[in-house]
Amino acid sequence: MTTSTEELLGKIRINGGVPAHIAVIMDGNGRWARKRQLPRSAGHQAGMTAVRECVEGCRQAGVEILTLFAFSQENWQRPAEEIDALMALLVEYVDKEAAELRGQGVNVRVLGELDRLTSPARAAVEAIESGTAAGTSLTLNICLSYGSRAELTRAARLLAEEVAAHRLRPEEIDETALARRLYTAGLPDPDLLIRTSGEHRLSNFLLWQVAYAEIHVMAVLWPDFTRRQLFEAILDFQRRDRRFGRVSAPS
Repeated sequence: MTTSTEELLGKIRINGGVPAHIAVIMDGNGRWARKRQLPRSAGHQAGMTAVRECVEGCRQAGVEILTLFAFSQENWQRPAEEIDALMALLVEYVDKEAAELRGQGVNVRVLGELDRLTSPARAAVEAIESGTAAGTSLTLNICLSYGSRAELTRAARLLAEEVAAHRLRPEEIDETALARRLYTAGLPDPDLLIRTSGEHRLSNFLLWQVAYAEIHVMAVLWPDFTRRQLFEAILDFQRRDRRFGRVSAPS
C-alpha cells in the first residue's frame, strides 16, 4: 500500500534534522510538454503547480529557505517566443500567487541579472518582493537570469573594486568576504539540492553554495513534482551521514 503524504510528513518530523535550505533545479518542462504533443510553453505553465506544491510542502516540513532555479542565463539563447512566454508566465505567477504567498508569510526574493528582464517582468519582481518582504515563515528565492559563474565573476569584480577604492585590503579577502558578495549573502548554504528529470549535472547553479549539499536526483519531470517527491527527498536526506570531510567518530 502506498504511503500517504501525511505519513511521510510524520516520518520527517519523527526523524528530525530537516534541511534548513533546499535548492531545486526544476527540470523537465519541455519534455513533459513534448510527451503530450504540446508546446513547450504548456510545460512551463504546468510547472507552476509544482512550484506551489514545493512551497507548501516546505512550509509543512519546516524548511526555512527554498531556492528555485527558474531561468538561467543560458536560457536567453532559446527562441524568442519561448522567452516571451516565460516572461509572461512570471507576471502571471505574481498576479496569481503574490497575495497567497504574503498571507502564508513567505518572503520572496528574486536573484540574478534582473536588468535583462522585460519591463513587465521587472515590475512583477519588484511587486512580489516588496509585497512579501515582511514574511517570516519561509524565504523563497527565485533565480532568474541566473548563472553561477557570472555570480562568482560579479563577486570577484566587487572585491576588486573595493580593493582599488582602498575600502578593502587584499589580505582581507577570504571565503567569507566572497560569500558576502554573492546573491545569497546572509543566507546559509543549501543542505539539500534536488534535481528533477533524472539529469546528473549542476547546470551552472549555485556552484559555490552547494559545495557540501546532499544531492537528490529523481526521474520525475518537474510538472509532475508534488510534495510527495519533496518529502521523499527530505527523508533520503535524513538517512545520510553528513561528515563534511571529517571521519565519523567510532561507535
